[in-house]
Amino acid sequence: MGFWIKRNGKWHLSLTGKEAMAGILFIMPFLIGFFGIFLPMIVESIHFSFSNMEVSSTGYTLTKAADNGLEHYLRALTIDPDFNLDLLKGIGQMVVQVPLVIIFSFFAATLINQKFHGRAIARSIFFFPVILTSGVILGLENSDLLVQTLSNTGVSADEAQSMFNIAIFLSKYTNLPGLVVDFLAGAVNGIYGIVTASGVQILIFLAGLQSISPSLYEASSMEGATAWENFWKITFPMISPIILVNSVYTIIDLFTNETNEMMKTIKTTIFNDVKYGLGSAMAWIYFICIAVILVIAGGLISRKVFYYDER
Repeated sequence: MGFWIKRNGKWHLSLTGKEAMAGILFIMPFLIGFFGIFLPMIVESIHFSFSNMEVSSTGYTLTKAADNGLEHYLRALTIDPDFNLDLLKGIGQMVVQVPLVIIFSFFAATLINQKFHGRAIARSIFFFPVILTSGVILGLENSDLLVQTLSNTGVSADEAQSMFNIAIFLSKYTNLPGLVVDFLAGAVNGIYGIVTASGVQILIFLAGLQSISPSLYEASSMEGATAWENFWKITFPMISPIILVNSVYTIIDLFTNETNEMMKTIKTTIFNDVKYGLGSAMAWIYFICIAVILVIAGGLISRKVFYYDER
């Protein structure tokens, strides 16, 4: 069906045309922001990465970098001692954390999707990680304010710090071996990172679980299926598209989080060292790595995705 239909000698928008128009109007704010604000900055960033900047009292001038403009890219990949290390460290953390975040958020969403008293309160508690990772709370967490507050109450600085460092606490108050202490400390610190990174994913999984038709479970129960079989035969396949969405979201979120070492390196290079060319080159190398990982992860996960057709 076309976008226009002829009625009484006049052309009118068809239902498909009206839906298309509504979709265009819906994404119009994004298009205006992307092409009017974001895209010019992207082009300028690419220009910076191939240029050397000279700042003066009247502004700045750009000259083409050496090695046909590839000077900053070569420096980041072959000379800078921290860039490759931070990049590999970020990729390694992503490989470990993404499956843990997806599993935890799926488990939490399945849990709070059940019918029980106080379900609304439980859902609010599981959404607290989104609040905890907001700008103000994250700034307090990364600062020494909590340690200073405890120190003012009579607790020494070392004792206050040990309260927030599980490794120091276990080493001081237990006789566990060093390897055990390191493992427990890493597990505890990892749990906090996983929980704080799972708030949005829990909401997305919860919305996906609530979209599954109850008639599917009723039919399978009448056939004698157990709850375990219902999970693997109905819930998991029906939620698999959401797993793909959350995996892509989690990868991007972990890579672009302000606590990521690679993001800190790029910001320090650009704003503290005032090396816009080198910092922009680092950012584009980082972007290419993220894009490649997203393509690989999306391709692997999409092979197992099940799309239910109601027709």
